[in-house]
Amino acid sequence: MLHYLINFFYPPRCAACDVRLGSGAMRRLCEQCHAAIDRMPDALCEICGIPLETNCYDADGTEWCVKCRSAPPHFSRARAVVRYRHDGGDRNDAADGGDGSAAAHLSDVVPSIIRRHKYGLDQSLSHALAECLGDQLPLGEADYDVIIPVPLHIGRLRWRGFNQAAMLAVTVARRIDRPLDLRTLVRVRDTPPQTRQNRGERIKNLKRAFAVRRPARIASRRILLIDDVMTTGATADECARTLLAAGARRVDVLTLARAV
Repeated sequence: MLHYLINFFYPPRCAACDVRLGSGAMRRLCEQCHAAIDRMPDALCEICGIPLETNCYDADGTEWCVKCRSAPPHFSRARAVVRYRHDGGDRNDAADGGDGSAAAHLSDVVPSIIRRHKYGLDQSLSHALAECLGDQLPLGEADYDVIIPVPLHIGRLRWRGFNQAAMLAVTVARRIDRPLDLRTLVRVRDTPPQTRQNRGERIKNLKRAFAVRRPARIASRRILLIDDVMTTGATADECARTLLAAGARRVDVLTLARAV
């Protein structure tokens, strides 16, 4: 009853296009914006999950992209739910605004919400991003022992007030009924922003940026690492390397979006 009263006096709006939703709305996206979400295609690299323009098969028939064939990452598999078609990269300001008006002019629903969530510091948009995950995750739900988000450095966390990866991880952990660990993997070095760096620069930037506290908590465990966006995969790879070095059996990666 309280939910309906609040919606009656403060009609909810779509998190992407700002159109008013019905007073009984339980979702944060209108039907049009939800239908416009750019989902990942079926033809993906078996390892990193990037869309494949042409098939590239390994000797055993596995589809791999060129990058994974030449330098396989430390994680076993990575998958994303939607494509992130960014226009020149993320901006560390609130250029898209916090009122949703600019998002109405964008063809990509999820990137606009992610930018306002992270750089506009709007925690309420986490509910909309959770909706964007959809009903079925692109990785097996029974294959993991623990869910771990990519951590923020304590300084960045204090400035932003929340870790967007951790908020997604809460949703995933509830969805697949697995424990969530927010303390074992930590970011011990505050790295400069990576939005305009290539993969090589990101790898150098992230070297020794993460550490594992209490390795016994992940020893021989299968870990699902969560982040909001995968761009080059350097962050996920360094997290996976750190976790495996500390004794984890396997690390897979799930992100909401994949930059393409």
